[in-house]
Amino acid sequence: MSQTKKPSTLQSESTREDRLKAALKANMARRKAQAKARAAKNEATDNITGNSSDDTEE
Repeated sequence: MSQTKKPSTLQSESTREDRLKAALKANMARRKAQAKARAAKNEATDNITGNSSDDTEE
C-alpha cells in the first residue's frame, strides 16, 4: 500500500495563514465600504431633512 505524503505542517500552516490573511483583508475592505455607504446615506438624509451633525445647540 502506498501512502500519500501530507504537506508539511509548516507549509500547511503558512497556506492557512495566507488564506486567513486574504479573508481578513477582504472582510476589512467590505466593512470599510459599508461604513462609507452608511456615512454617505446619513449625510444625504441629513441634507434632505435639514439636519446637520455640525450644528451644536447648547
